[in-house]
Amino acid sequence: MRATTILGFAMDLAAIITLAYGLYYRRHHRRDLLFAYLALNAGIFAVVSLLLVQRVDLAVGFGLFGVLAIIRLRSDEITQQEIAYYFVAIALGLVNAIAAAWPLTALFLDVVLLAVMYAADHPRLLGRTHHQVVTLDVVHADQALLRADLESRLGGRVLQCSVTQADYVRDISVVDVRFELPQHAPVRAWR
Repeated sequence: MRATTILGFAMDLAAIITLAYGLYYRRHHRRDLLFAYLALNAGIFAVVSLLLVQRVDLAVGFGLFGVLAIIRLRSDEITQQEIAYYFVAIALGLVNAIAAAWPLTALFLDVVLLAVMYAADHPRLLGRTHHQVVTLDVVHADQALLRADLESRLGGRVLQCSVTQADYVRDISVVDVRFELPQHAPVRAWR
């Protein structure tokens, strides 16, 4: 095994632990995806490193990862934020395997990816805006009444709402709502 591969793996391990434990888990608290990010990253690093040593066409490797990503993303419901973490975990594995021979380049790209994720998913950036699917025990015919009901229940200003299901027999409606909490509300309440 080459020293550059070992150094690349060490940098990859530090980067994925920072992403998975330092950023993702502390903000979103899903253990199942934490494991998925770590395993996916390590697997990608290993396969890409092997492809580089064996001088196999990288397009074959990237195609394989694309197929795996599609299968994984279709197999369980995850949010757009979690998809972003998923692809950064993939990118970290690729960057550290491919750029292992240029450690400063790999380190720079790791820092850039982690900094972007830290800033983009920071609770203070857009922490007061939330998305939720709400099941109501009433069907509102009037959009203004629906908004008032949602604002009363959620404690915030409704930015957008869309009724996805309305059952007039059982008097139930399902509403996809985006809302903003007031300035004095704690940001962590919805994290």
